[in-house]
Amino acid sequence: MDIVFINELRIDTVIGVRDWERRVRQTLVLDLELAADTATAAESDDVGDALDYDAVTRQLTEHVRDMEHALVETLAEDVAMMLRDEFGIPWLRLRVTKPGAVPGARAVGVVIERGQWPGAA
Repeated sequence: MDIVFINELRIDTVIGVRDWERRVRQTLVLDLELAADTATAAESDDVGDALDYDAVTRQLTEHVRDMEHALVETLAEDVAMMLRDEFGIPWLRLRVTKPGAVPGARAVGVVIERGQWPGAA
């Protein structure tokens, strides 16, 4: 099994617990690692045999843009569930970064792993 990755995907959404955060869109930065078998696609050179990261990115952007969660943790769980359900991804690691959320820190966020690595006991 291999990993397809998407780094620094920036998506504007409503996220936060403060009243002012519920009235504006903020940019989140997502980094993903997705378990995928790339051998068949490498052999065929056909996107139909690959985990189509363009399709993943489009669906993910639309999904997150339409969300309105208070917590980054909730958003991360929602994204992980959607990706696993929609694309049949058996394992993923997702980092959700909220830049500028805490004074003095460049960014805060969460990293989650969901699913099981294929072939793991």
